[in-house]
Amino acid sequence: MPIERIALISDVHGNLTALEAVLADIAARGIDRILNLGDYVGKGPRGSEVTDRCREVCEVNIRGNWDDFLPGIPDDAAPEMVWWRDELRPDQHEWLRMLPLSHDLLMSGRRIRLFHASAASVHTRVHFHHTPEEFAGMFAATDLTGPGPEPTIVGYGDIHDVYVEVYGGRTLFNVGSVGNPLDEPVPSYVILEGVPDAPDPGPFGLQVVRVPYDVDAEVAVAHRLRMPQADVWEVELRTAVYRGRQKPGMLAT
Repeated sequence: MPIERIALISDVHGNLTALEAVLADIAARGIDRILNLGDYVGKGPRGSEVTDRCREVCEVNIRGNWDDFLPGIPDDAAPEMVWWRDELRPDQHEWLRMLPLSHDLLMSGRRIRLFHASAASVHTRVHFHHTPEEFAGMFAATDLTGPGPEPTIVGYGDIHDVYVEVYGGRTLFNVGSVGNPLDEPVPSYVILEGVPDAPDPGPFGLQVVRVPYDVDAEVAVAHRLRMPQADVWEVELRTAVYRGRQKPGMLAT
């Protein structure tokens, strides 16, 4: 069988400008299979459009933590949460709630498992600086993943921070974020390359790709729509500094 490439994206968070730039790069490379690891909504201004676009172009869509909790937040939640919730249509609320939590595939004899945050829960976060127990837990069969065979490769999103770690014959990697990168302010995605559905060992590759985009245009949309927390969103997009760590006047320095 011929070698094939699959693109993995994650954490678009309503940033349609970044998503379109990444999709254009994927198409320019001749890749037509896209798997999405979740968090379509929240934080950015166009979660509804991002949801529709990903539903259109992605072969697989996985539920993220924002997709899990945002549709059900109450009316008395923080104003920005209500704004992001109400920016979505009712049918999108239902679609997000029904998304699967994990996806398995076979490529060049390697069992690959994909989910948003961890094998324990869509709300359990595993950072780059993790314990050996947390590493092992990412490969475990759980209620979230189902009872399938243990993977040799696990990919996830959630932390907005790209890394690849190989230990004990197993590979753990994070695809980073399309719409809200927090390692450097440039969207990322991952390309897997190998022989699809092949049980026997074969050539295999994992590539991280960075795609610049028009940050000014995306920031302008957030302000035009009067999105709550547009200022802290702008700082995150321009500096990759998480809003909880921002200091006043960061963009002026």
